[in-house]
Amino acid sequence: MRKIVHRHLGKVVAGAAIAVAGTAVMVGITLPGSAGADEPGRGPAGAGSQQTGPGQTQGQGQGQGQGQAAARPGVVEQAPAQGDKGVGRDPLTDDETARVEQLAANRQLFRSSENVEGGRGPQRISVDLAEPEEDELDDPGAPRRADVTFYDYHDDALVTRTVNLGTGKVERTDTQHGVQPPLSRDEMDEAAQLLIADPLGAGLRADYKDATGKELTSPDQLTLNSMVYRATTGTPPGLLAKCGEHRCVRLFPKVRNGSWIDSRDLVIDLSARKVGTLG
Repeated sequence: MRKIVHRHLGKVVAGAAIAVAGTAVMVGITLPGSAGADEPGRGPAGAGSQQTGPGQTQGQGQGQGQGQAAARPGVVEQAPAQGDKGVGRDPLTDDETARVEQLAANRQLFRSSENVEGGRGPQRISVDLAEPEEDELDDPGAPRRADVTFYDYHDDALVTRTVNLGTGKVERTDTQHGVQPPLSRDEMDEAAQLLIADPLGAGLRADYKDATGKELTSPDQLTLNSMVYRATTGTPPGLLAKCGEHRCVRLFPKVRNGSWIDSRDLVIDLSARKVGTLG
């Protein structure tokens, strides 16, 4: 992989309008708009306005050991008490969400899987109220269930487990390869950390310093939006050719309360823990 670092790869864009126009022409996507541009937080916990469907993934590469060394060992805890409960099609309560997440990540899944930092246990993606079974559609007393979705970086697999909120039992487990949901906030943060530390992130670091007068050392200094990247037909052999099999991401970072930074020609392969460049 070439190590060509554009000094202005992270060229600070004077406004969201320029970022949107540049992206639409070059890559056919839309960057996040100016709405929320002055908010202190980063993008929503499932990715920005970017993702619209499945993607892909696979494998681990060099640098994995680095992530494993940094990650703290995980511990499977006993699921909490039932706590506050919803009724019928009510949204999941915080207590229900915490409970089903721990019920879904049982010891077997925990021991065999790996999160985005290379530590033990799957990467949590989402917890949602499950749709009722077909024969339960008109039943007001139908069981409440939750779909808990994880990404396992060990096998590059999307794992969805359906938990019955009443019985606490895992009723179904669905494992898919080559399918990518929007990234979680933790995944965006890890992608940003990899980019900041990589030689290909030199332009991003330089342009952040130009904009703020400060060194860029942490994802907390940025507002992040993202989209899953998948290799297309004709992608030359190399790191990015595995995107789709691997979980890869393009970041759209913004100085907090400031300007967008253009990093659209960089791709972070979270499975291999490497950064590549388009074109």
